Amino acid sequence: MTRPPAMFIADSLGLDFLNSVATPVDTPVDWLDDGDGLIDWLAQARLVPADALEALKMRAKPGELDEVADEARALREWFRAFVRRHAGRRLAVDALRELGPLNSLLERDEVFGRIAAASDDGDHVLALRATRRWRSPGSLLLPIGEALAKFVCDEDFADVKACEGHNCTMLFADHTRRRARRWCTMAICGNRAKQAAHRSRLKNRQ
Repeated sequence: MTRPPAMFIADSLGLDFLNSVATPVDTPVDWLDDGDGLIDWLAQARLVPADALEALKMRAKPGELDEVADEARALREWFRAFVRRHAGRRLAVDALRELGPLNSLLERDEVFGRIAAASDDGDHVLALRATRRWRSPGSLLLPIGEALAKFVCDEDFADVKACEGHNCTMLFADHTRRRARRWCTMAICGNRAKQAAHRSRLKNRQ
């Protein structure tokens, strides 16, 4: 199956993960519907180095990546329910009681520090970089868990909104100055709304 490019419009990678299944233009698309889809989405999200993705793909047993994609979809729907429960208001410390599944995933991680060349033109030529051991296909879930954890800890849930577009299922974090964002993108749902409003005005004039 040919998938369109994944959409990263949420201004938050945690919400972009939830938007990995969406109905942006009438037809539902699930970018994580199998192992290949998961690999492609992780590559587009730049969550896993290309060489690690290729190595894991080569080492995976038949069906193993599809099983990890099943886990990713289950994680996605669990996290979607959490976000929907708390969206629109600041997250309270009581929410910690609901985050057991995410903490359990984070506990599986194997990250270590490594000295590497600095990537900018600053004063230092070397930098300490966090590096992950990619031991099995299941490790593909770890950077997703990290992105979700960063979202929970750093994002103001009062800024989480659902696109107002007809049938659109996209979520986003509204970081505009006046918190006035209404659409996933102006190119899709924003323009559709403008066209619908224009048609309505023309109809009312008749």
